[in-house]
Amino acid sequence: MHNTGAEPPANGASDAEGATGVDQAFLALERELAVFLRRARATSGEMAREMHPDLEPAAYGLLVRLADAGRQRATDLAGYFGVGKATMSRQLRALEMLGLVTRAQDPADGRAFLVQLTDEGRERFRRVRSARRAQYARRLAGWERGEVAELARLLHRLNGAQEAEE
Repeated sequence: MHNTGAEPPANGASDAEGATGVDQAFLALERELAVFLRRARATSGEMAREMHPDLEPAAYGLLVRLADAGRQRATDLAGYFGVGKATMSRQLRALEMLGLVTRAQDPADGRAFLVQLTDEGRERFRRVRSARRAQYARRLAGWERGEVAELARLLHRLNGAQEAEE
């Protein structure tokens, strides 16, 4: 007999959970996010290598943040990405050695430094980001513009929910 939603199934599980007690919507979300994240890591690695052959994949996200938000303190970047100060410091040193970022003393606090893209870093990032956007446009060519906007909105909401927990 099909459950119309008016009463819980006899085994106590909701329709979404089915007989196993596993919420199928969250199971599907977990599965799709796992595939998405694996592919995103691979793509970030490709983008990082396009920026510079010696650039670590994780560092590409730092460049995105600096390009979008402007110069920042290393501690703010570490907090944004949810990593330790030592990890951030190591990644920033590597980017600095590659000539992609520079550090300057924070005029508001002489003990702190602000990190920003160099002109070279900004130009390399612009080229790679343009190529990445073109790749997204090709992959989503069959989607309505509103669907792309909705996906971006939902991902923003997901990211915001995670930030609120940290």
